[in-house]
Amino acid sequence: MRLRRMGWAGVELEHEGQTLVIDLIEDASPLFSKEKFPAASRPGEAIAALVTHLHTDHADPVAIRKALAEGAPVYRPEPFPGSGDDLKWTCEAEDLFREHEIATEVVRPWEERTVGPFRVAAGPSIDGLGDPQICWIVECDGVRVFHGGDTMFHGFWWAIARRFGPVDIAFVPINGAIVELPHLQPPSPFAAAMLPEEAAVAANILGAHTAVPIHYGTLHKPPIYIETPRAVERFEERATELGMVPLVTTPGEWFTLRPAPVH
Repeated sequence: MRLRRMGWAGVELEHEGQTLVIDLIEDASPLFSKEKFPAASRPGEAIAALVTHLHTDHADPVAIRKALAEGAPVYRPEPFPGSGDDLKWTCEAEDLFREHEIATEVVRPWEERTVGPFRVAAGPSIDGLGDPQICWIVECDGVRVFHGGDTMFHGFWWAIARRFGPVDIAFVPINGAIVELPHLQPPSPFAAAMLPEEAAVAANILGAHTAVPIHYGTLHKPPIYIETPRAVERFEERATELGMVPLVTTPGEWFTLRPAPVH
């Protein structure tokens, strides 16, 4: 199996010509950026798309539609059962999925699906702004991959590891952003995504021998969104201390990972 980070939190997996995408976005405008993220490697052929949550920096329905084969599933968390400001950060993606007639399937924590060569499992996750979020564990060709969206640190890591791990590689968010938004007042002074050190600890609990940082570098817009300083360096330091291999990759660059000797 080959893997690549696609920018921000996007990841693509490929095995024998079949691809799966996670948190795919091409449009960086939700990040207040003109950065160009790589598109799916086989437009119109991906056999599934996984979405950790419906913030527009993690769910780009237009890019997903371009990536997917006809009838391919889009797996996602359940919608938030609120109204007004409760839906402020998920309504755009929901509307675009409907507008582009993209059928999605809700997958709840601890549920599994199989699509092509990929076994897909959803785990619990905690969104920093209060919206529904899940993490993903994908197994293929003897390799287990974890994708953490932009989760905060939480207490489900051990249960995820027992149920679906140990994982071989963990894609974990590291930018520890402090967020101040008009509809979330008074603001929280605490990080809305994992700090670099927390991300390394989470990957270690999951049993990963390789940890790839995601969700950093593109967006730093004080006072609305403040990334923690030196995120990559701090992550590399802590991951190394914990005995893992930190792998900082260039967006769009493929790499191959061998499974651990024993699962």
